[in-house]
Amino acid sequence: MDNTFNFDTLAVRSGTLRSEFGEHSEALFLTSSFVFANAAEAAERFKKSEDYYTYSRFTNPTVTMFQDRLAALEGGEACMATASGMSAILSVVMSAMQSGDHLVSSQSLFGSTLGMFSQIFSKFGITTTFVDPTDLDAWNNAVRPETKMFFLETPSNPLTEIADIEAIGKIAKAANALFVVDNCFCSPALQQPLKLGADVVMHSATKFLDGQGRVLGGALVGSKQFIMEKVFPFVRTAGPTLSAFNAWVLLKGMETLSLRVDRQSAHALEIARWLETHPAVKRVFYPGLESHPQYAIAKRQQKSGGAILSFELNGDTPEAQRENAWRVIDSTKICSITGNLGDTRTTITHPATTTHGRITPEARAAAGITEGLIRLAVGLEDASDIRADLERGLNGG
Repeated sequence: MDNTFNFDTLAVRSGTLRSEFGEHSEALFLTSSFVFANAAEAAERFKKSEDYYTYSRFTNPTVTMFQDRLAALEGGEACMATASGMSAILSVVMSAMQSGDHLVSSQSLFGSTLGMFSQIFSKFGITTTFVDPTDLDAWNNAVRPETKMFFLETPSNPLTEIADIEAIGKIAKAANALFVVDNCFCSPALQQPLKLGADVVMHSATKFLDGQGRVLGGALVGSKQFIMEKVFPFVRTAGPTLSAFNAWVLLKGMETLSLRVDRQSAHALEIARWLETHPAVKRVFYPGLESHPQYAIAKRQQKSGGAILSFELNGDTPEAQRENAWRVIDSTKICSITGNLGDTRTTITHPATTTHGRITPEARAAAGITEGLIRLAVGLEDASDIRADLERGLNGG
């Protein structure tokens, strides 16, 4: 499909492949393998496995439709789907790096990403330097001759720190390092990192791309050369594969992406403004608030502040902060207590003991994750109902 169409048209129409039956909705191809007319055809297609459907570990028509649609929405040349967001990170690092290489990463990351960089990749001789995502000098000073990749999550999880993608991209380019941006919190509906200087965009499709908490998925979007020559061979062999069923669910989720994210972002801004005025709240972290330290950058590179906010509660000790945070969480009746986000249903969690509970206390402290911090991923419920749900615990239970 012509990618000159506008975003919402691409979200509904791009990537669609029709079989000989002329189905209107995308077809779901639940098959592990594909048959050939003869042995010669099988040999030819396996030789050029990136161009034909041979085995669903690496090529499947439904997955292709998902990949083509996401590439169109992100403005990339090609996309490789994976089984989850974490498998997407694994795939990009294993495709682009080797033992002895060095990675520069934001220190403000999802807990599992921090663990993968600091614990798993180090076993294979890949070292990581973590930097303040908002400090451009820190990015520049962390570069070594063996630096091969920059990795950035913006907005960050869970404090919604905003990093200047364009400025960091220039540093990465000067270092001849691949620049990977995790666009999970915004999705392409709010931010398109490739247009700002990123080389690769990474997604946990589990979040906003699905939007209803149904399936797992991940993806990498970038140039055709990198995706097909570097990432595709790794996924083909190692097999961190997105299932056809999950790809089909994600395709349908992407059709309503901007509708959902726009409404959720509006609700999040309303709730963030209210939380700033509540006496039980010490601080609110939301890029759409003028009080956010990187508000100006967020205004420049994002369509809105997004659907996710965090807020820190008062408390004289860490123990008191945790008690207050758990009281607020446990007092909710409509918010779902879960670590997932990007759902039509509002979710609430305590990062220090859930999403970031497996990292060291020192790493949590460096990332600014206190015992009083609560992350709220705002859904499509009425904003006044979400506010009332939070107010019960904030006012003492």
